[in-house]
Amino acid sequence: MTNSDFQLKSLLESATVAATKAGAKIMEIYQSGFEVIQKSDHSPLTEADRAAHTIIFAELSSHGIEIVSEEGDSISFKKRGKLAKVWMIDPLDGTKEFINHNGEFTVNIALIEYGVPILGVVYVPAKKCLYIGANGFKSKKYELKNHDSPLWNTNGRSLPIHSSNKQLRVVASKSHLSEETKNYIRKLQDSHGKVEFLSAGSSLKLCLVAEGEADLYPRLSPTMEWDTAAGDAVCRHAGCRVLNFKTGEPLIYNKENLLNPWFKVVAHGREF
Repeated sequence: MTNSDFQLKSLLESATVAATKAGAKIMEIYQSGFEVIQKSDHSPLTEADRAAHTIIFAELSSHGIEIVSEEGDSISFKKRGKLAKVWMIDPLDGTKEFINHNGEFTVNIALIEYGVPILGVVYVPAKKCLYIGANGFKSKKYELKNHDSPLWNTNGRSLPIHSSNKQLRVVASKSHLSEETKNYIRKLQDSHGKVEFLSAGSSLKLCLVAEGEADLYPRLSPTMEWDTAAGDAVCRHAGCRVLNFKTGEPLIYNKENLLNPWFKVVAHGREF
């Protein structure tokens, strides 16, 4: 193992510990009741978002890599644009799903190097399900008994787990299904016949494609980089592609504007 591989393994271990610890705290709050407040952009914020951010920040800060978080202080592009690496995190992705108690929320932690997600951890605390992927480490899915990081101690299942079938399976947002996405799915039905439609919240949609449960995830509505970076890394290292919807090029991260373009996630071995 090279020094670079050893360092990445150490960072991956820290990210999984951070995600599972944050997930445990999120579930504690989820099961005990919580207050919802509105942020300046009118999106909801809970005690769980803030508590998870604090835990993740404490776990990752020792590596000396700048942390870009949905719930953290804003970092100017003048500063972060010069950095080779940044953490990109969403402490609680799917706050609406959290509030609605449907269990489809995640903890997202990604490491970005020169615009590319080279490491990703997505934890689904309500299901105790962990997805990881990184350069040199093929994406895996872990089913946990407790909110404990299993890395290097338990054999995860390599992704994709499920093979593609003839019927097209499309996954889309549970909370943000835009008219543009609906129209795109109708066009897919015209060209591919019957389309099986799956609905899921948060970055679970990317993970379902990586897992082989879905063939395509079109996102024709706004997302931020911290919403997708971790799932993107899991997808890339499972042989999937996360592509700019208009250009067909892979998504780029740590841009000056952290808003993602429209994109689509395409399963391993599929073309759309």
